[in-house]
Amino acid sequence: MMARDIARALDPVLIASDCGLTLDEWQADLMRSAAPRVLLLCARQCGKSTVSGLIALATAIRQPGALVLLVSPSQRQSGELFRSVMRHLRALENAPQITAESALRLELANGARIVALPGDERTIRGFAGAALIVLDEAARVEDELIAAVRPMLATSGGRLIMLSTPFGKRGAFYEAWTGDPSWHRVKVSADQCPRISKEFLDEELRELGAQRFSEEYGLEFLEPDEAVFPTAVIDRAFTEEVTPLWK
Repeated sequence: MMARDIARALDPVLIASDCGLTLDEWQADLMRSAAPRVLLLCARQCGKSTVSGLIALATAIRQPGALVLLVSPSQRQSGELFRSVMRHLRALENAPQITAESALRLELANGARIVALPGDERTIRGFAGAALIVLDEAARVEDELIAAVRPMLATSGGRLIMLSTPFGKRGAFYEAWTGDPSWHRVKVSADQCPRISKEFLDEELRELGAQRFSEEYGLEFLEPDEAVFPTAVIDRAFTEEVTPLWK
């Protein structure tokens, strides 16, 4: 048992295989990554929630006393991600014993906790020192929420993983994806997922139309419906090259 624990610590992908899961290459790479800030821009059903749940579980198993927070726009969505973590845990042999469990909270014998929370910045400010924060549907949460969770990593050196499909050219997730180069970015469109057939995608294209399809499955950031001017036009109206009127 000790040998297996050491092996999992050296290669967390073994946690997935011990749960009976075969990861895609990008998922395995992500589980082995130690990047502190991660953006997952992935189409639905590509496995972003699965691998995020596995990383949450691996963090709780490998770091005694760790606090892992699962945050989504709604309590229902956070609960779904939490249930995914619980399925992995129950399928894992020689996992730390569960000492406390509720519908949205788990505590292990090593002192690690996993807590699922709704995306309301007013209700999550009591947490601190997180080892990992997983922010699901990050393009659809309020910027104030992201501003509220980041200080929870200030003293812990913890990780932040934000995963989402696109939701227009707006918000903190879009700005992070197109801006700060320090983020580790992973992009997986629907046609790159071996479990999604071409026939299904062809049907979705016919039903949704090209614009909606390009957002949901092609991962294009589109202009918000309420936008009067395209983002590119607005960006070109600003410049940092200013000539002073006097010296």
